[in-house]
Amino acid sequence: MKWLGATLVCLMIFVAAHGVFAQQPSAEEAAADEAAANTPPPPPPPKSITMGELLQRVKKGWSGERKENRAREAAFAKAKADQQRLLNEAKATRAALERRSEVLESEFEANEIALTTLEDTLDKRLGALGELFGVVRQVSGDTRSLLEGSLVSAQIPGRVEFLMELGKNKSLPSIESLEKLWFILHQEMTELGRVVRFSATVINIDGEQNQRDVIRVGGFNALSEGVYLIYEESKLQELPKQPAGTYLDTVSRFESATGDMARLAVDPSGGAILKVLIQTPGFIERIKLGGGVGYAIIVLGLLAGTLAIVRWVIVFGTGRKVAVQKKSDRVSDGNPLGRVLGIYEANRTTDVETLELKLDEVIMRESASLDKMLWAVKVVSVVAPLMGLLGTVTGMIRTFQAITLFGTGDPKMMASGISEALVTTMLGLYVAIPLVLLHALVSNTSKGVVEILEEQAAGLIARRAEQADAS
Repeated sequence: MKWLGATLVCLMIFVAAHGVFAQQPSAEEAAADEAAANTPPPPPPPKSITMGELLQRVKKGWSGERKENRAREAAFAKAKADQQRLLNEAKATRAALERRSEVLESEFEANEIALTTLEDTLDKRLGALGELFGVVRQVSGDTRSLLEGSLVSAQIPGRVEFLMELGKNKSLPSIESLEKLWFILHQEMTELGRVVRFSATVINIDGEQNQRDVIRVGGFNALSEGVYLIYEESKLQELPKQPAGTYLDTVSRFESATGDMARLAVDPSGGAILKVLIQTPGFIERIKLGGGVGYAIIVLGLLAGTLAIVRWVIVFGTGRKVAVQKKSDRVSDGNPLGRVLGIYEANRTTDVETLELKLDEVIMRESASLDKMLWAVKVVSVVAPLMGLLGTVTGMIRTFQAITLFGTGDPKMMASGISEALVTTMLGLYVAIPLVLLHALVSNTSKGVVEILEEQAAGLIARRAEQADAS
């Protein structure tokens, strides 16, 4: 009750002080009063309470706080009891689990001992069967890797899956599984020696699948519609590029053959050699590797070769006409020998020296006509190897530039320069050798015609000299 009395004294002091301060207004309050004179009056203040009423309210608040405190204490006591109950239950559960753990540990140790005993017994009873099981797994794995790339699997599917399951099986194989493994091995050996025609799905170079008749030649090659097939990823596919015609020409004849024997280019590696062959560039692809120098050599070679052939035809025809004129008594101006004889007939009264000079002039003119443009063939036959050497130099320069920029780690970076160097040399020799032969052929044919003309002219001069001596 002491604190209640102190509270009442404080309240009385507060009320007295408030009355004193209310009797002495400040200057600010006076200014506020003057401003409030012009405003409407405020609402009436709340009704004041007496000291007794204030005391009753304080007593009422104090009793309410005590009730709330007693309610809180009761709730805390109840929560403590619940926590103790939960703690007791958790301890009981832990004890039960510990007892269960001890029981399970005892069972585990007993099972470990029993398992070891059973494994020893199994090993003793298996004996040689355990080694047989290992051999079966090894053979099934080796056979599976063999059949995955075998052409026979394109005709007889489903064998790889069985071998895969047999290799993964951890139990002893059954008699049926062993018999099937033996049958697959025997079947593979038998089919490798047969040529079989069957229907299968083939993927063409455009990626489209269609059903086609396929000929399997043992385990070496598969053919269909005149092309070679390869077996990859359990699918028959056309090669992206077929090998050269020397090999490809045998496919169509083999497919249409009706006899017991037929000629066919077979890849004993099962497709590895075919893949290498299709990577080998053809003649046109090699020419492209020669670059601008290679094209220039080919153009010059074609022009010079055409010119040499045309000149040989002309000279050969002229030689035939000269041979006919040589056997004829009638002089014709359509051949060199006829024109030489015509000069002789036109100068029968001329002296021997003059006639000889005139005949030499005609022979020189006919010789120049026969050797016309042969110099171009000879020049190209000499220039072509030099142009090939030029391409060799430029190709090696490109190769060394690639080595400088990228090093020697990747040979493909140097391949284009080396190819240009070798291909241009090859093209230069390809052009030069035939041109040298053509030039020699045309020159010798022309020389033979000129020798006939000189022989006939010498005979005419000798005849005229005899006539002059006789007269």
